Amino acid sequence: MYQKIEGEHWRHVWVVSDIHGCYQWLMDELKRRHFNPAADLLISVGDIIDRGPDSMKCLQLMQEKWFYAVRGNHEQMALDALENNDFSLWKINGGNWFTGLTVAQQKQAKDLLDACRDLPHIIEITCKNGLNVIAHADYPAAEYAWHKPLDAQRVLWDRDRLMGFMVGKGQGISGADHFWFGHTPVDKRYDFNNLHYIDTGAVFGGVLTLTQLQ
Repeated sequence: MYQKIEGEHWRHVWVVSDIHGCYQWLMDELKRRHFNPAADLLISVGDIIDRGPDSMKCLQLMQEKWFYAVRGNHEQMALDALENNDFSLWKINGGNWFTGLTVAQQKQAKDLLDACRDLPHIIEITCKNGLNVIAHADYPAAEYAWHKPLDAQRVLWDRDRLMGFMVGKGQGISGADHFWFGHTPVDKRYDFNNLHYIDTGAVFGGVLTLTQLQ
């Protein structure tokens, strides 16, 4: 469930919001920031596939040494669909790109999606800005601890904490300097103490958010 990365091995470290198949947009944003694949690192908050124009190319990013990602609920829906041979939930949530592929393309996509089984739910990385914890929707606990047992479903889907913040309720999380989440589209990056919600709805007409951690 957990993966640890040492930020000192990289020149710059960036975290990116839900890509959702917007491969070329991501490449354009990286170019604008003079991203160097030989020296820099990009970490995704998950949901690299579905809804956008190029889920296949986004899946291929996982083969790059400069790209890491946590598991999103869309990757999980894809894995569940393939395992159970039931594509209904995935299709209504943007997975129709897969059923539109040729047989050969589907085989390639399945191989790439199989790699999603190895995606962690949580990435911990120490950068110059301190200890960062990255998860898709939430870290469903009051305090972070390495390898703390968690409800994986809530890590991928839970919006309760963010919804609470927006009506003046809820609490932060101790145990790390920064927590980075996607999943719930917001008009602009939303920060509450050390919690940062960065899914700014790129695939819904918003923007793709990249934040530099180091």
